[in-house]
Amino acid sequence: SFEVVLQDGKNEKRFLLNRSYYGLYIPRMIWRSLENFSTNSLALIVSDSVYDEFDYIRDFEIYKKAANG
Repeated sequence: SFEVVLQDGKNEKRFLLNRSYYGLYIPRMIWRSLENFSTNSLALIVSDSVYDEFDYIRDFEIYKKAANG
């Protein structure tokens, strides 16, 4: 199991993923972090596009400004 922490720049919500048949869709412009992995847990990340490092914001303060206009 592990927790997915989602933030939209104003609110935070946590999801505990503890079953192999559960998934979580995260739309664009949602800040996410993965925490509290249990022993031998695994996360599978699926995307509809090829990874491009320049598509991502890596600083939360910059993200909050972009998300909140």
